[in-house]
Amino acid sequence: MTVLAIDTSTNVMGVALMKEKQIIGEVITYINKNHSVRLMPAIEQLMKECNVKPNELTKIAVAKGPGSYTGVRIGVTVAKTLAYTLNIPLVGVSSLKLLAVNGRYFNGLVCPLFDARRTQLYTGLYDVKNGQIETVLDDCNILREQWVQLLKAYEQPILFVGNDVSIHEDYLKEALGDLAVFTNQNNQRPSELAYFSLSEKEAESVHHFVPEYLRLAEAEANWIANQQK
Repeated sequence: MTVLAIDTSTNVMGVALMKEKQIIGEVITYINKNHSVRLMPAIEQLMKECNVKPNELTKIAVAKGPGSYTGVRIGVTVAKTLAYTLNIPLVGVSSLKLLAVNGRYFNGLVCPLFDARRTQLYTGLYDVKNGQIETVLDDCNILREQWVQLLKAYEQPILFVGNDVSIHEDYLKEALGDLAVFTNQNNQRPSELAYFSLSEKEAESVHHFVPEYLRLAEAEANWIANQQK
């Protein structure tokens, strides 16, 4: 089995190749530039350096969101195109769940988050134990005030992960006190995405596969509102 993993759901772009359950190559860039220009050249270069031809791929894994609307759309579009063209399975994994893996050694709950503006969060709550990750609260788009109230009920240490945590760190510290824990391990890795693809779930239909934005883009929301008037 040879898996190509793609993650463009944040400003961090990553691709990885796995062959027979071993990572043979990985590229991660932290440059905040257009993924649409850089993704395919990165895939092509990685495959060339790993001596893997397109017809040798047996599965595509993609971080399906939430995250940047444009970023998620680019990664999913490329993944779907490759899966369809090569006639191989496509597996999508939550970008938040992928990020939560950073807390694999934390003795408590793990809360990955992306900033969604206007004090809103894309977030979820996970329990990572013995290498296994379980969903405690489903991924959602929620006001941080409401989210904090949900977290308080667990009365457990909670590790917050994600590059956007710094935006909300002061608020979280004030609201949760010593239960709020922070780390400098804040990026998801495409190699972890490749591993997830082995056990996450069955492949999805390329034609019906859609990103998980968790909310409409502002332009879409405005259009719907105008149509309802």
